[in-house]
Amino acid sequence: MSELVLLKLGGSLITDKTQPNTPHLEAIKRLAAEIKSALDDRRDDLRLIIGHGSGSFGHAVASKYKTTQGVIGPESWYGLAQVSAVAARLNRIVMDILLEADIPAIAFQPSASARMRQGQLMYFETHSLKTALEHGLVPVVYGDVSVDAVQGVNIVSTEKLFDSLARELNPERILLAGDVDGVYTTDPKLDSAAELIEDIDSTNWIEVETSLGGSLAADVTGGMYAKVKDMYHLTLAMPPMQAMIFSGADSGNVESALLGRTADFGTLIN
Repeated sequence: MSELVLLKLGGSLITDKTQPNTPHLEAIKRLAAEIKSALDDRRDDLRLIIGHGSGSFGHAVASKYKTTQGVIGPESWYGLAQVSAVAARLNRIVMDILLEADIPAIAFQPSASARMRQGQLMYFETHSLKTALEHGLVPVVYGDVSVDAVQGVNIVSTEKLFDSLARELNPERILLAGDVDGVYTTDPKLDSAAELIEDIDSTNWIEVETSLGGSLAADVTGGMYAKVKDMYHLTLAMPPMQAMIFSGADSGNVESALLGRTADFGTLIN
C-alpha cells in the first residue's frame, strides 16, 4: 500500500512573519515544484496531505484580538471572523500556486468543521477529506480558528489538525518544514552557539524539553516547543510513525524528505 505522509509548510517558510500579510511567493512556487516532482517520481506510491501555517497573515491578527484567550470582550467574535478571513486569504494564495504546478490540491477549511474545548481539538470532520485522498487528490488544511465549547473561540494549529488526522489515518511520517534546520538546544536565530539536535526520543526527551525556547516573532500557536512536544507525544503513542522537523528554505529538502531519502539534515522524532 502507498505511503501516507503529512507535510506541513510552516508559516515562517511561506510568509515574512515580521511583515503583516506578506507571502513568500517565490518560496511557495519552489516548494510546489518540489512537491510536484516527488509526486511524479513516486506516482502511485505516495499519498499526501499538505498543511500550512498562517504566518504573518494569521498570527498578528490573532495576537491583536487575543484569540487564544477565548471570548474576553465584545470584539472577540469579530476577531474570530478577521483571523478566519486572513488565514483563508493565505490559503487561497497557496492553493493557486499548487494548482498552477499541476498538483491536484483541494482545500479543507478547518474553521468550517473543527470544534475545540479549552484549546484541545475535539472534532475535525474528515469524511470528504478521506474521499478526496482515496481518489488521488492532495487535501490541504491550514492553521485557522475554531469555535471552542468553553472559551468561545480559539486557534487550531496545523499541528493539532495533523495530530487528529494522524490518529485517524495512521500515516507513516509527518514532515514539518520550517525556516530553521531542525530543533536546536537554543534559538539559532538568537544564539550562534545553538546546536542541532539530530534525534529526539525517550532517551533524551526530558533534556530536550527543558532546553527549548520560543520561536521568533508573534506565534500564537506556541512556537517550536509546542510543535516538538506535540510531535514527540504523537510518535510515542503511534509507533513506528516518525516525525521530522527540518528546513524547507534549503532547496531540495522537501523533495528529498517526500522521496524518503536518507536525510543528513533536520531532526528526527520517534
